[in-house]
Formats: sequence, C-alpha cells, structure tokens
Amino acid sequence: MTMPKEDTNTMRALQALENSDPSVRLQAALALGTTPDPRSVDRLIERCAVEPEFSVREMLTWALTRHSPSMTVPGLLHELRSDRAQARSQALHTLSKIGDRQAWPSITRALLTDPDDEVARTAWRAAVVLVPEGGKPGLAAVLTTQLGRGERETQLSLSRALIALGEVITPVLRTAMTDPGPQVRQHAIATERLLRDPDAGFEFAIEEAKRIVALGTISQEE
Repeated sequence: MTMPKEDTNTMRALQALENSDPSVRLQAALALGTTPDPRSVDRLIERCAVEPEFSVREMLTWALTRHSPSMTVPGLLHELRSDRAQARSQALHTLSKIGDRQAWPSITRALLTDPDDEVARTAWRAAVVLVPEGGKPGLAAVLTTQLGRGERETQLSLSRALIALGEVITPVLRTAMTDPGPQVRQHAIATERLLRDPDAGFEFAIEEAKRIVALGTISQEE
C-alpha cells in the first residue's frame, strides 16, 4: 500500500527536525506549518523544548499557531510544568502567540516568579496578552513583586509588561516606591515615568530614578 504524498511529506519533515543543519530544521518547521497536520503537533512541541537556534524556535512556534488551538494548547499547558526551562519558556511564548485565553489560569504565580529569568520574562509577556480585564489588578500585584530583579534587559521586560496593563498599575507602583530596597524603588519610579511618558526611554528613566532615590525625594503628587 502506497503512503499518500501528504503523509510522506509530513514524515520527512518530522525527521528533518532532528537534522544537525539548522537551515534544514528551519525548512522542516516551515513545511509543517504550511501544511498543518495534527499528527505533527506533539513532535513540534517536543522540539521546542530542545531546539538551540532562536530562528528555528520561532518557526516551530509559527507552525504550532497554524494548527487548531484545541490540538496545541493542551500539550503546551503540559510543558509549563516541565523541569526544562526552555520547555516552559517556549510553551509560554507559543501560548501568547496563539492567544487562547483559556490558557490564562495556567499562567501561575510560580511561572511569573520563575527563578529562570527567560522563563519569567516570557511569562510576563504571555500574562499581559492572556489576562482578562478583571484579572489585571491581581496580575499587577504579582508583577510588582519582581521589581528590581535582574539586569537591565529583564527590568525593561518587566516595565513593558506592567505598562501594558495600563493605569491599574499606579497604586502598586506607588507602594513599591516606598520599598526598603533601593533597586525596587528605582525600578518602580522608572516604570511610572515610562507609563506617563513612553518616549522617555528606559535608560533615561532609570537614571532619573536613581537620582530621585539618592536624593530621597519621591513626590506622591507627580
């Protein structure tokens, strides 16, 4: 019995995901997204957890978004509990691209405060995409517990996530401005500056915040 051409192409593409050449893996992911086949979903998700090349991971995510959420979301939610940081991070990224809000309850506090910076940053981005309107204050409260965390890139990611929630973040930012930790205060001040003036730029906002903290002059009326 001859295997249909579509089946043959899918099998070849799935095998090519394991090729040592990243350009071959990229083309395989492209093919699997161009001609979606539910049988490829599990392998695509599995590959996301171990794929070393960013461009290939992006294509794997795109391929998954080409399939029905009913086929992809359950497997991605399972990956959120993986011991492998990349599996958690890539699953979060893919869920944010799919945009199915049924995934929101799985964006837990543990993920939002994950010890791995890349996982946490991806969780922040996914959360602001998936959060329902009524969940924004609670999300803002959790995100502000991460103020002052990590290097500039991580701090910028958090500020962007908070700002995406809008004015609901103002009360929790004001509270954070009185935190005992100077880095937390600086980050909170910088984030509020960016909320009010998105064109200010993060570097300018954080340097201004440092001066304010050093002088001990935080105006609650600004």
